[in-house]
Amino acid sequence: MSKYLKRLVAPESWHIPKKVQKFVMKTAPGPHNAGAMPVGVWLREHIGLAQNASEVRKILHQRDIIVNGRACKDPQMGLGVFDIVSIPKLEKHYRIQLDLRGNLVAVEIPAESAKTRLCKIRNKTTVKGGKVQLNLAFGANILVDNTYKAKDSIVVTLGTDGEDRFRIVDHFPYAEGNMATIVGGKHSGKVGRIVEIIRTASSVPNRVILADDSAGERFETIEEYVFMVGRSAIAPELEALA
Repeated sequence: MSKYLKRLVAPESWHIPKKVQKFVMKTAPGPHNAGAMPVGVWLREHIGLAQNASEVRKILHQRDIIVNGRACKDPQMGLGVFDIVSIPKLEKHYRIQLDLRGNLVAVEIPAESAKTRLCKIRNKTTVKGGKVQLNLAFGANILVDNTYKAKDSIVVTLGTDGEDRFRIVDHFPYAEGNMATIVGGKHSGKVGRIVEIIRTASSVPNRVILADDSAGERFETIEEYVFMVGRSAIAPELEALA
């Protein structure tokens, strides 16, 4: 299977020039969907740390790019919403977010904020021994008590050792009155307070109505696109979303 695709059909969310070259690196299978941006594309097209695939491989071979607390070795590894990318040699840290046009952008954040990651709970299952396992949207799984529900968001630590990796430090329930950002559809990148969750007893997705109090507007999306980012207000470490 090819490791490249034509630039003309690359996802619009990558926000890369379409006609400077014919091909661009393809995203490898992983926790994010095919719209996730490969690390190699991010390094070349967005950060400018590499000019070609060979330079990307050299940078990754030196373990200079840390994604969610782990050294990235695969240039095709996809970067998705709320992934944390650190470049220790430059003392730079970034959070991948969506702007109001639906493009993936890297927002520089303080080193302290790069120690944790916001995660959406995709679902939860009961595993051997009756323990509850949370299956997170970016591919990780953690064992917890039964406090958390699917579609909630949690903030986990990104330490390198077993004790301080994926330790939950905050929790934002999927509930009316709490703050959320939209990660898909025509309202991508918007942040608002959930006003109403409209559940339907059919295959039609549940609808969610949100209010942007600062702009004095309301907008509607489907449940799948909602990503919790706070309770009565946006979590302090995520204020750059506002």
